[in-house]
Amino acid sequence: MTAALLTLADSRLPAGGHAHSGGVEQAVAAGLVHDLASLTAFLRRRLTTAGAVAAGLAAAACDAVRSASDRHRPGALARLEAEADARTPSPALRAASRQQGRGLVRVGRRAWPHPAWDALPDRPHHAVALGVAAAAAGSGPRDAASAAAYLSVSGPATAAQRLLALDPIAVAAATAHLAAEVDALVGQVLPAVPDGGSVPDRLPASADPLLDLLAEVHASRKDRFFAS
Repeated sequence: MTAALLTLADSRLPAGGHAHSGGVEQAVAAGLVHDLASLTAFLRRRLTTAGAVAAGLAAAACDAVRSASDRHRPGALARLEAEADARTPSPALRAASRQQGRGLVRVGRRAWPHPAWDALPDRPHHAVALGVAAAAAGSGPRDAASAAAYLSVSGPATAAQRLLALDPIAVAAATAHLAAEVDALVGQVLPAVPDGGSVPDRLPASADPLLDLLAEVHASRKDRFFAS
């Protein structure tokens, strides 16, 4: 359902995403992101690592909701939660993911009522909650993966625009230019999505130590504008 996908990918969805910079605030502070070119490089790097992991988890969670019975759904989603933990070594990033996941569940329960919400923990990872939201809204794994991949670049892009006072038109164009790479990433992720919520041992597990380090340094700051 296209409308549901657009809603999930909309920064105005009150799920707390606007409070997170996806690591770009600390990247700006460290001088790694300072103009449009360095921002684009950062977004591309984040897409192929954190974005790939989130896309895989979201697609798998959506598949689990659509394929698993009410009895087996909690176990399938619990396994994905464990996989998300294993793929997020940074405590700061795990906390940020669960903060956003909790916010999305609060919105999703009202927007798209579904029994699957009760199968999630109180603070699920954002990508897992996103997959549940997609399934509850009538969308499929590809839609869930697309939303997750897109959000991995759109949030940091908006945060960088605010932090560096960049031209919003230029930032929007840079994000749009990544569309083909987002689509290609989703195409690479989907074949690894397990059927019926089985153990997702083939899901993306790309890591980026730099993003982990940036998150940990950022979490210790007292002067930050964003939660992550």
